[in-house]
Amino acid sequence: MTDQYTFQDPSKLYADKVPDEQYLGGSGTDAEMAENVPADHGEETYRGSGRLEGRKALITGGDSGIGAAVAIAYAREGADVAIGYLPEEEEDAKRIIGLIQDAGRKAVALPGDITDAAFCRELVAKAVDELGGLDILVNNAGKQQHVEDLTDLSDEEFDATFKTNVYAMFWITKAALPHLQPGSTIINTTSIQAYQPSPALVHYASTKGAINTFSKGLAGQLASKGIRVNAVAPGPIWTPLQPAGGQAPEKLPEVGAETPLGRWGQPAELAPAFVFLASGESSFVIGETLHVNGGMPTP
Repeated sequence: MTDQYTFQDPSKLYADKVPDEQYLGGSGTDAEMAENVPADHGEETYRGSGRLEGRKALITGGDSGIGAAVAIAYAREGADVAIGYLPEEEEDAKRIIGLIQDAGRKAVALPGDITDAAFCRELVAKAVDELGGLDILVNNAGKQQHVEDLTDLSDEEFDATFKTNVYAMFWITKAALPHLQPGSTIINTTSIQAYQPSPALVHYASTKGAINTFSKGLAGQLASKGIRVNAVAPGPIWTPLQPAGGQAPEKLPEVGAETPLGRWGQPAELAPAFVFLASGESSFVIGETLHVNGGMPTP
C-alpha cells in the first residue's frame, strides 16, 4: 500500500499478517509483536493533508495499537499530540514520540496508570500545560482479558477492566471539559463487542456497551456548547491487547476469519476514522458510533 488513498482490494490487503499462537505477558507491547507479526500503524503509509493543522490532542493508549496509529495520523495532519501510556510501555512510547516529532509536531509523553483518578486529572493538566491547550480528546486505552467462565472472573479483574475502560474515560473527560472550547471533539473507543459480545469477554464487552451509552448521552449534553462527542467501534484489530490475554492464544490465527473480509484489521485502518471525527469535515456528526470492523453486522 502506497498510502491510505491507494486503490486496492481490501480482502487481499494484509494477507501476509496472520498471527500464530502466542502470548505476551503484562499489557503487551508492539516491540514484542514486531518479533513475530508486526502491526501496521501507518508508519510508512499514512499521508497527511493538513486536516488538523494547529490542533492539540491527548490520546490515551497512544504508545501502541490503535492509539499509536491515531497519534501518527494526527501529527501528520498537523496536530500537536500528547500520549498517555503505562510506564512498562516506554519503548513503544519513545518510538511513537519520535514519529510525531518527525512529522514536525510537538510530542508529549505522559506515562502513568489511568486506573488512578488522581493520575487521570494530572494527565489532563500536564497535557494542557505542555500543549498550550486541548481541543481533541481520544479516550482509547483499554484492558481486555479473556475469561471462559464467569465463576473464574475475579472481582479484581472485573474492577480493573471497568476502571481502565469506563472510570478512566469519565475521570479524564471530566478533567478535560473546562479546557475544551467550541469546536473541540471527544472520541471514545468502543468495540464490536458492545454489539456482538464474545462469551469469554463478558466483562470487557460490558464496558464497551457502557462507553457507547456514555458517548451518546454526553454528546447530547455538550452539543449546545459546540463540543462534539463520537465513538469508534473497531472489530478484531491486531494490537498488543490481543496476544496479551485479550484472546486465547490458540484462537489468534482464526479470529480475523469471522469478518466478511476474512482477516484481522490493522491499526492503520482505524486512523482515518479518528481523523474524520476530529476534523471539521464531521461538523454535523454528533453521538455517532463509527464502525470499522471488516463488515461485521451491527444494529
